[in-house]
Amino acid sequence: MTTHKNLLGGPDPTLLPENEEAYRLLGEESRSPAEVAAAHPTFSLAWAMLADDAFEAGRVIESYAYARTGYHRGLDALRRAGWKGHGPIPWEHRANRGFLRCLAALARAAGEIGEQDEYERCWQFLKDSSEEAYAELKR
Repeated sequence: MTTHKNLLGGPDPTLLPENEEAYRLLGEESRSPAEVAAAHPTFSLAWAMLADDAFEAGRVIESYAYARTGYHRGLDALRRAGWKGHGPIPWEHRANRGFLRCLAALARAAGEIGEQDEYERCWQFLKDSSEEAYAELKR
């Protein structure tokens, strides 16, 4: 078996663990993001969906709160997965998408409420973590 070493010297990509039960609840059982967040509070995708829904409905403060919750839950999960505060968090890994979507939602809501420093910091964090996520979510 061949192992590939990061020749640039940076940290390896962080891949969050999958939560198949939470995905099943959202998909097969058509449970709401609120129900999934209540059953699986560490599942950032549910928080991202809540943030997006609130933002689209004009409830920016709710969106900000949901996004911040999912963001912090995601940071906790990243740290448990070995992340040291920097390095790639690949968009193509399904389990990372909830955290990355929360980060984008937090940036978007921060911009709407005039938190310019947080707006810029969150977008930069997203770009530094995953260029692909940045391109996909900053539309």
